[in-house]
Amino acid sequence: MSTSSINPEYIADIKQTFKRFDTENNGRFEIKQLKFAMRALGFEPKKEEVQRISKEYNKDGYILYNDFEQLMIKRITEKTVNDEIMKAFQLFDTNRTGKITFDDLKRVSNELGEKITDDELMEMIQEADLDGDKAVDCQEFLRIMKKTFLY
Repeated sequence: MSTSSINPEYIADIKQTFKRFDTENNGRFEIKQLKFAMRALGFEPKKEEVQRISKEYNKDGYILYNDFEQLMIKRITEKTVNDEIMKAFQLFDTNRTGKITFDDLKRVSNELGEKITDDELMEMIQEADLDGDKAVDCQEFLRIMKKTFLY
């Protein structure tokens, strides 16, 4: 992932955070400090995630700057994409129920002048609805948007 595709302020934050943990100033810090470095950048990694990342990026007990930078760029990008998807979710969920219903889809479809049948709208809901409540919650919306590469 390229650093040119991300806000330079984020890159500066990543570098500054890395320097705080690279106490020997040799381009690496102890992998056991990874969780704290991620928290310093505003992430709350789960224990399993830290273990997975540690196994993947562990270089003799350390994480190198380039690995840390790429890892954090990926996390920041995912967070940004998720934020944008949630903004789209809110366009449908105008009643702030935390769910997109058939009526919500129909309203947006009409507002956009789309000619989508009721059956097609129901099919959309059924495709995304994992818990069977005939509505799409924000997690289901995130999943379907990523699955269909709409974001």
